[in-house]
Amino acid sequence: MRSWRMNTGGSGNVGHPKYDSGEIGLSKYDSGEIPRGYVPSVTNSQMSGEIPGASPDHHMMSPTGNISRRAPFPYVNHSPNPSREFSGSIGNVAWKERVDGWKMKQDKGAIPMTNGTSIAPSEGRAATDIDASTEYNMEDALLNDETRQPLSRKVPIASSKINPYRMVIVLRLVVLSIFLHYRLTNPVRNAYPLWLLSVICEIWFALSWILDQFPKWFPINRETYLDRLALRYDREGEPSQLAAVDIFVSTVDPLKEPPIVTANTVLSILAVDYPVDKVSCYVSDDGASMLTFDALAETSEFARKWVPFVKKYDIEPRAPEFYFCQKIDYLKDKVQPSFVKDRRAMKREYEEFKIRINALVSKALKVPEEGWIMQDGTPWPGNNTRDHPGMIQVFLGHSGGLDTEGNELPRLVYVSREKRPGFQHHKKAGAMNALVRVSAVLTNGQYMLNLDCDHYINNSKAVREAMCFLMDPNLGPQVCYVQFPQRFDGIDRNDRYANRNTVFFDINLRGLDGIQGPVYVGTGCVFNRTAIYGYEPPIKAKKPGFLASLCGGKKKASKSKKRSSDKKKSNKHVDSSVPVFNLEDIEEGVEGAGFDDEKSVLMSQMSLEKRFGQSAAFVASTLMEYGGVPQSSTPESLLKEAIHVISCGYEDKSEWGTEIGWIYGSVTEDILTGFKMHARGWRSVYCMPKRPAFKGSAPINLSDRLNQVLRWALGSVEILFSRHCPLWYGYGGRLKFLERFAYINTTIYPLTSLPLLVYCILPAICLLTGKFIMPEISNLASIWFIALFLSIFATGILEMRWSGVGIDEWWRNEQFWVIGGISAHLFAVFQGLLKVLAGIDTNFTVTSKANDEEGDFAELYMFKWTTLLIPPTTILIINMVGVVAGTSYAINSGYQSWGPLFGKLFFAFWVIVHLYPFLKGLMGRQNRTPTIVIVWAVLLASIFSLLWVRVDPFTTRLAGPNIQTCGINC
Repeated sequence: MRSWRMNTGGSGNVGHPKYDSGEIGLSKYDSGEIPRGYVPSVTNSQMSGEIPGASPDHHMMSPTGNISRRAPFPYVNHSPNPSREFSGSIGNVAWKERVDGWKMKQDKGAIPMTNGTSIAPSEGRAATDIDASTEYNMEDALLNDETRQPLSRKVPIASSKINPYRMVIVLRLVVLSIFLHYRLTNPVRNAYPLWLLSVICEIWFALSWILDQFPKWFPINRETYLDRLALRYDREGEPSQLAAVDIFVSTVDPLKEPPIVTANTVLSILAVDYPVDKVSCYVSDDGASMLTFDALAETSEFARKWVPFVKKYDIEPRAPEFYFCQKIDYLKDKVQPSFVKDRRAMKREYEEFKIRINALVSKALKVPEEGWIMQDGTPWPGNNTRDHPGMIQVFLGHSGGLDTEGNELPRLVYVSREKRPGFQHHKKAGAMNALVRVSAVLTNGQYMLNLDCDHYINNSKAVREAMCFLMDPNLGPQVCYVQFPQRFDGIDRNDRYANRNTVFFDINLRGLDGIQGPVYVGTGCVFNRTAIYGYEPPIKAKKPGFLASLCGGKKKASKSKKRSSDKKKSNKHVDSSVPVFNLEDIEEGVEGAGFDDEKSVLMSQMSLEKRFGQSAAFVASTLMEYGGVPQSSTPESLLKEAIHVISCGYEDKSEWGTEIGWIYGSVTEDILTGFKMHARGWRSVYCMPKRPAFKGSAPINLSDRLNQVLRWALGSVEILFSRHCPLWYGYGGRLKFLERFAYINTTIYPLTSLPLLVYCILPAICLLTGKFIMPEISNLASIWFIALFLSIFATGILEMRWSGVGIDEWWRNEQFWVIGGISAHLFAVFQGLLKVLAGIDTNFTVTSKANDEEGDFAELYMFKWTTLLIPPTTILIINMVGVVAGTSYAINSGYQSWGPLFGKLFFAFWVIVHLYPFLKGLMGRQNRTPTIVIVWAVLLASIFSLLWVRVDPFTTRLAGPNIQTCGINC
C-alpha cells in the first residue's frame, strides 16, 4: 500500500509519488524535506465559496510561504483549541461583516421574518454587485415570459384510475368492519383460545392496513422543466446563478465497501452536469483507513482523464464500471469520428486504474503488526480506528484541480473525524453531522446531497432536477429536501427477496408526496441546509377572516401583501435576501436589542455558539442563507477550523443530534431526521425523473438481506420507545394528520411480527388438533368473506394500475413481508426491548457491497448462517407436518371430515406459498440445506408436534365400557 506523509510534526527525508506527469505509479517516489505545518494551497477568491485546494501537482504550502512539490497528506490538528486560536482572525471579522450587513439591510427596509426579524444579504458578495445583477436579471426576465414560469408542476393521477381505487378502499373498510364484527360476535366454543388469538391478530392486521393505506390517498406525479431552470439561472455566456451544492459520500469499512465501488461513486459526482465551481464532494472515511485515503488519491488522478471524456461525448452513466459493462450499442447517437478511439483508450486507462486499486486492496489484507507506516517512518494516524485525530485532505480544489484539457474540476475533500475512547460517536449520523460542519466551514453550499458509497449518479442532471424544486421561488422556501427513489443494479431477474422495494418507492412515497412529502430514506436526497440547522420554514401569508378584518386585519394584510410582493421580486435572482429563518429563535434574551449595541452582538454570538458549538467561523456560516465563506478568511485558518469542528468533543453541550443535523437515537437516523423536519412544518418533494437519478447495490443474498431488514426494523423499534415517537411527539407543530399516520406505521410495523408469527403457526395447530378458528358459517357470512377477499385483490390490482408496478413485484413484496416479519422484524422487537429495558446495545453491521464478479448471481445462492433463519424454517416444517397429519386424519375419519379440512389446508398453503422464496434460498443452487438449519428446524418442529400429540392427539379416541363398574361381565 502506498502511504503518504502526515503532518504530525517534525521533519525528515520522505518518499512521495510523483504527480508531474498526471499519473501515479506504485513505485515512483522522490524524496525531500517537508517542514512542519503544511496546509494545502488555496486561492484568495473566497467570495463564491472556494476552499483550500491542491494545484495540479498537489502543491503544499507552508505558513511561511514556501512551496514544496509533494504528495498529498491529510492535515492533522495540533492546537488544543483551534477555535480560540483564530477566532479573532475569522470569527470576529465574519461576525462584524454579518452585523454590518444586517444593519444595512434594516436601513433599506428589509423584508421581515415570520416573527418580525430580517436577515442580512448573502455574505460573500458585495451589496452593489447584488443590486446591479438583480436589476439586470429582473429587467431581462420581464422580456421573456418563460423565465417567470414555474420550474416544476404537480401531475395528478387520472381520475379514471384514482377514483375507483378510493372507492374500493372505502368499500374494503366497510367490509372489514362487518367481518370483524362477525368474528367478535361468533366465537368458537370448542377452540376458544385459538379463536381469541386469531381475532386479536386480525384486529391488529386491520389497524396496520389502515395506517399503511390511507397515506396513499393522494398520490401525485411531478414534472420538472430543466430548460426553464437554465433560462432563469444558467444562461449560456453568463455566470451561472445556480446554487452551490456540497455532496457527501460516507464509507466505513473498505473491505465491506470496496474502494472501487466508492471510486465509481466519486467519479460520477465529479462528472455531474453542473457548474464545476458549484460542486464540492466530501468523502467521509469513518474507519480512518489508509486504503480509502490511497484509493481516493488514485481516483482524483483518474478523474483528470475521465471527466473530460464523459463530458465531451455526453456519456451516461458517468460511473466507469457501469458504463463499460453496459450491453448496449455504444455507437448509437455518437457521431464524432474520434469517439471509438477515445473510448478504447479510456477503457484501457480504467482497467489500469482498477489494477492499481486492486493492488492496494490486496496489500491492505495483510496488516503489519506495528500498523501502517508512512514513507517518512511515522505511523498512520488511523491505525487505531477508535483512537485517532481528525484528518482532512483536499485532493482537488479551485484552480488546483485541472483535467487533462486544462478545465477546472469540482472540489474533492477527504474527511476522517476524530475519535477518542469515552466519547459517543453516533455512527453514521455523527459522521454526517461532521461533514455538515466541515463543508460549512470550507465551502458552505446552500444545498447538500448525501449518497451512500455504493450509490452512484446514474443521471448526470440529477442535481438540476432537484434545483427545479429547491430554487423555485414559490415552492423552494418551504422544501426541506428532495428525495429520489432508490434503484439498484445487480439484482436477479426475479428479484427473489424484493430488493428493489418497488411497492415502497413507487406507491407509498408517491402517496406521501401528495400530503407533506416522502420520508427521508437515507441516500439520494438533496437537503436545504437551513432545514438541517433546525430552523422552521417561513409561514405563508393567509387571507384574514371576517373577524380579523374587523379588528385591523386589513392593514396587516396589506403589509403582508407588500412583503410577499417584495419576496417574489427578490426571488427572481439567487442573491435575494428573503428571510428563511430568524435570529429570535436562537438569540435568547436579546429580543429588541439593537445591533448597534456591541454587548447585544456578543450575547447573540454566545447564544449561537451554545446552539451550534464553539466555532465562530461555523456560526457565521449558518447566517449565510445562500452559502459562501467570509471574504476575509484565509486558507490556513479555514483548514484549522475545519479540523476543530470534527473533533470528538465539539458537539458537547450543543444541540447537534437533538435539534440540529442528523438526529441521534436510532440506527435509522434517516427516518428520525426527516420526521423532525416535517414536524417543524417543512415539506419534502419526491422526484422521479425518467432516467433514474441514482443507482446502487443491494444484498441479494438471503442472510445479508435479512440482516439489512433487521437493522431497519431495529431502528424503528428504537424510535417507537423514544421521545420522538410519532404517537406522541410533535403535536404542537405543523405535521399533517395523514403524514403522522405514515410515520406511526413506519415505527410500529415491526410489532406486526408478533401477530404474524401467531397467524403463521395457527394453521399447523388447527391441522394437528382437528380444531379450527372459524365456526360453521352461514350463507350470508360466506358472502362477507368472499367480499373481503375480493376487496383485497381489487385494492392491489387498482394500486398496480395507477402506479405502474407489476404484479410480480407486488407479489414478491407480499412474500417478503411475511418472510421478514417472522424473522428480522421479530428479532428486532426483542433486541429493541433489550436495549430499552436492559440497556443491552446491538452492534451495527455494515451491509456488504461487494460486486458480483463471479457472474450468474453467485452471491444469490451463497449460504451464510444466521439465527434469523430458524423461525421461518421451523414454521415451514410445522405447516408441512400439519398438512400431512391433517390429510391423514381426514382419510381415516371418512368423507364428513373433508369439508373442515379444506379451510385448514387453505391457510397452511397460504403460509407455505408466502415462504416459498425463503425455501428456495435455503436449498441454494444444488438444493442442499446446511446441516445446522435442518437440525434446529427438525428439532423444534418435532418437539412442538410431540407436545400436541401428548396433550391432544389427533387420532380418534374410541369410547369403551367402564370396567371398574361392571367388571368382567361387561
